Order: sequence, then C-alpha cells, then structure tokens
Amino acid sequence: MEIQKNVQAIRERMAAACHRSGRSADEVTLVAVTKTVGAEQVEAVIAAGVTVIGENRVQEATAKKQAVSSEASWHLIGHLQTNKVKKALKIFDLIESVDSEHLAEKIQQESEKLQRTVDVFIQVNTSGEQSKFGVAPEHALGLVRSVSRLPNLRLRGLMTIGALSDDEDRIRSCFRMLRQIREQVVALNLPGVSMEHLSMGMTNDFEIAIEEGATLIRIGRALFGERMP
Repeated sequence: MEIQKNVQAIRERMAAACHRSGRSADEVTLVAVTKTVGAEQVEAVIAAGVTVIGENRVQEATAKKQAVSSEASWHLIGHLQTNKVKKALKIFDLIESVDSEHLAEKIQQESEKLQRTVDVFIQVNTSGEQSKFGVAPEHALGLVRSVSRLPNLRLRGLMTIGALSDDEDRIRSCFRMLRQIREQVVALNLPGVSMEHLSMGMTNDFEIAIEEGATLIRIGRALFGERMP
C-alpha cells in the first residue's frame, strides 16, 4: 500500500507541475528507478500503474527482470560499458545513456547480430560535473549525426541529470539546455531521428524538469524510500 500511496503522491505533484507550465499531465511518464529494489517492490509499483522501469546496472537488472512477471517497459538509465552491451540488449527496451560514438557503434554491431532495432537516447552532461557521464553539450549534435547514420539505432530523445545543487536556477538551466539542444536536433531534420522525449528530473528536481519540458522523469527515492547501500 505504501508504494501505491507514493505513486499517487508523485502523480499529483506531476499534474500540478504540468498545470503550472500549461502542459497536459499525460505528456509526462513516470519511470520507477529500481536500483537495489527487490522484485516484489517492482511488481508492486507496476501494479500501482507505473509502466516504465529504470535500471542502472545490467547485472542487477538481468536477475530482477527474470523474477518480475508483470509487463513493463525496461529502460537502462545508468552508464553502459561496451562489454555489457550484448547482455543489455537482451534485457532493455530502450537505452537512455548513449554518450559516445564508440558505445553507439558497439550497440549497432550487437543489435545487427540480433536483427533488432534499438531505441536509444543520447545522454548529455548539461551540468559540466565531472562525476556525471554524458557527452559535452558542444559535442551533442555531432554525436546525434553519428547515431543517425547507424541503421539499427533509432534515436528518440535526450537524457540528462540536473546539477547537484540547491540553486534552483542552476538546476533549471541544465534542463533548459537539454530542451534547447533538442530544438537544434529537430532543426537538423535527420532521417531516423525523432526527438519526442526529454528524460530529465529525479526525486529532488522533477517538478522543475517538467516545467522545462521533461517527458520522462526518473523517480526512485520518493517511491521506495532511501536506498540500501
């Protein structure tokens, strides 16, 4: 019941943020971030109406997905090492964290073997923080062009993590930057590229992200409580 209440509380805050920014509540999808969360809790959050599960690690997701019988779309939201691509493609419906041409080419190689088209987002490091993965903003369009040439990858959006800061203006500027990059990508009108999604915003800043155009927000702590170490 606790998870159901938490989902409802988040949805109410999502709706309020959408209302403030003149958006429809159905424009934003809640992604449940289930890092360190057991299969039983994943089942509970899906039962509460969440349709997208976000996992950070390939290895953890492999065992967890096998233990979850309920239907959901699974997104990889953590950094993907090239030696884990083959396993990742067997688990995830969408990879949100493509941040280099090398990684994109590896995904192309493995997806070609599987005769599969893979939906991906490009992760952009909009905060400039060295602790975060993601392509630098000034190189984002170059990576978009490279990914657009890979026949088994379908680029559907961008992802970022806001600055780790109490300064709301700084956080907002990260999300605004991602939206502006999306606008630049759309203007390129590249084949096979659809910029329908901006994945941005987590427990501490998702309302700001929604106000700046997020279509996916990634929530863990506000759904499941503090993570185990």
